[in-house]
Amino acid sequence: MEILLAFLFGTAYGAVLHYLMPGRTSRGGVLAPILGTVTGGAAWLALTWAGLDTTSPWLWLVSIAVPVAVVPVTLTILTRTRAAHDTRERVRMRIA
Repeated sequence: MEILLAFLFGTAYGAVLHYLMPGRTSRGGVLAPILGTVTGGAAWLALTWAGLDTTSPWLWLVSIAVPVAVVPVTLTILTRTRAAHDTRERVRMRIA
C-alpha cells in the first residue's frame, strides 16, 4: 500500500516540473506526471523485489530520487528533440 506514496510523489513532482520547465507547449500536459509516476513506482517495485521492506530508508530515498533525476532529464531531451524536429519540418515544408 505504501507504493502509493511513491506514485503520488512522482505524479506531483512531474506536474510541478511540467509547469516549471520550458517547452511545455510542445509536450502533453500529462507526460511529466505520468513519467514521474512510472519511475517512482518502478523504483519502489524493483527495490521491494530485491528484498527491501518499508522500514528501509533506502526504499524511500531511491523511490524519491529516481523521479527527481529522471524526469527533468527526460523532459529536457524530449523538448530539444521536438524543437529540432519542428525546425527540420519547417525547412522541409518551406514554412517561415
